[in-house]
This record gives sequence, structure tokens and C-alpha cells, in this order.
Amino acid sequence: MGAPLKVLCLAPYPVEGASARLRVLQFLPYLREHGVEVTYRPFMDSEFFRGFYRPGRTLGKAAYLAGAGVRRLGDVGRAAGHDVVLVHREAALFGPPVIEALIARAVRTPMVFDFDDAIHVPYVSPTFGRAASLVKYPQKTPQIVRMSRAVIAGNRNLESYARGLNPSVTRIPTVVDTEIVRPRAAGEARGPVVLGWMGTHSTYPYLESLFPVIREVARRHPIRVRVVGAGREVSIPGVEVESLPWTLETELRDLQSFDVGLYPIVEDRWSLGKSGYKAVQYMAVGIPAVCSPVGATCDVVRDGVDGFLPTTEEEWVERLCALIEDPALRRRMGESGRARVEEGYSVAGQAPRLRAVLEEAAN
Repeated sequence: MGAPLKVLCLAPYPVEGASARLRVLQFLPYLREHGVEVTYRPFMDSEFFRGFYRPGRTLGKAAYLAGAGVRRLGDVGRAAGHDVVLVHREAALFGPPVIEALIARAVRTPMVFDFDDAIHVPYVSPTFGRAASLVKYPQKTPQIVRMSRAVIAGNRNLESYARGLNPSVTRIPTVVDTEIVRPRAAGEARGPVVLGWMGTHSTYPYLESLFPVIREVARRHPIRVRVVGAGREVSIPGVEVESLPWTLETELRDLQSFDVGLYPIVEDRWSLGKSGYKAVQYMAVGIPAVCSPVGATCDVVRDGVDGFLPTTEEEWVERLCALIEDPALRRRMGESGRARVEEGYSVAGQAPRLRAVLEEAAN
């Protein structure tokens, strides 16, 4: 058996950051078992990440980020001792791609770039506003794509964009570990049908746009709406709503408590780059996914088979009512969605493809 392939992974977030956890960290056991050793180096640690998106402590945050930028320079030297450097999204949270350029052009370690959002599109942070957009340096992504030996794109839209800048692009969707993320146990006692949504403070406005639909559905049927991760107490007049914080420890249990998964989204340049991962999560736990037909979601969900892709408020109401009224329909769609995730959106299915990209880049 030959020496293991040594990979240095630079990413902005620790395990609590969804993209880092899903695009890199959940693949590490497979890679380790198949001769790939990955050293994971996040730009921020877990303690800082937990408070980063909360208001306040601006000067303290700026000081931490400046220090993290200096510390990141040490990873340029580390790159020389590895066969490949995998950059997930960006090596540093701000400024031009200095670290990436030093690795690719000075150290000359082959670099693989992975991205799962339209981070090349100018975006105003709902937390930090327009000033943060300037610090982020929007030209960073195309520059990194050009200097990389290979690129991994999370969906068809991002793949098309990257191919205009680099001929070596592989599409690997954002997936779940189907050995861990499973449907809830059968036969559990249930109350009213639970319409569930899981997201973040930044995606909550999408759910808010669905409130008129939810009110109309609640007028016709007894339902409970469970909102996870909105970062606030959610209230919808006339609707029973339960607001829960998102935590890594409770994520699976909360998903399994849903009967129907909601994924509303508004189409724009940013949302077209999204991976449809919320739909993948819902389908993995065996529930129908009712989603806006935007971007990669149309590749994930087969309308009328694994869930529904309504385009108008009237269609949203009709499809949700149909699922509430018909437990057998919910079960059939849930089973179909689970099978689809096992076939195309699982760690077991996609990990060998990630390994192949890394090995090819090293040669």
C-alpha cells in the first residue's frame, strides 16, 4: 500500500458551519479509510463562530478576524508539506485571494476549489450590510477558479459558471450521510400534521413570504408549523407555530418531527446558485418536500413523485392540502424521496468522486 495522499483543507468555518460540515467534514471518514489524510484548517474557531452572526462586539470581531488573517499565512507554509490543497469557498473571510495565490503560484501545491453557493454574485449580508460586501472582495471567486488545478461545483448553475473560467470542473451535489440521517421510527403517535421548515436567520424571509399560504391552509385544516433556526420567535396569526433554535445535536430529531418539509425561495442570481440541500434533508428523513422550483431544487425533487414544486400561492395551498388530507400520499412520496437520496445524494455515493478529483489533481 502506497503512502497516503496528504490534503490540506482551508475553509472559512468550523464544524458548526453547514457548508464546511456538508461539503468537507462528513467525507473525512471515507477519505481516511481510502488512503487520503485531510488536515482541516478553518479560518474561525467554534467559539468565535457561535457569536459571529449576533449583533454587537464589532471591534472585538474585527480584531479576531485580523488575527485570523495573520494566522492563515502560516497555512501557506503548511501547503508545501501536502500533495493537494482543497479550498472550500475561500481561505480567508475578507480581501483578495492572497493565500490562494501564494499556494498556487509561490508554493506551487496543486489546488482544488470547492463551492456550493453563488459566492461570485454580489450579496448584501442581512447581518453586516453593504460594508461587509466590500470587504468580501467580490472578484475573489473567479480569480480562485482560474488559478485552481480543478474545481468542484455544488450544482448545475455553478458548474456552468466555473466552466467558463476553468476546463476541469466536477459537479458534486451537497449530500447527507444516509447511515445517520434516516426516517423516524414507524408507528409513533402523531397529532396534527406538522409542516416543518429548517433554515437560518438569513433564509427566514423566504419562509415569511409563505405566510399567506400557511394561513389559508390552517383555515382549512388543523396543522402545526414547526420553524427551526429562524433566530427569532415566529408568529403567524391563526396558526399554531413552534419556534425552535437550530443546534447540531437536535437537527436530525427536529427534521424527523416534520410530516411535510417546506422550502420556499425567491428566484434571483443568488438563489439560483443554491444547492437544494433543504430538499435533500427532507427527502432523506422520508417526508415530501414542497419547494419553490428554483435552481438545483428542480434537479433534486421530481414534481409529483418526491414532493411538489408549486409556482403560485394557489398551487402551494392545493398541494399542501392534498398532502394533509392523504397520509398514503405522504408516505409514497416520502419513500420515493428517500430512495432518490440514497441513489444520488448520499455520502456513500459521492465520496468516491471527491476522492478521484483530489487524486487526479495531485498527479
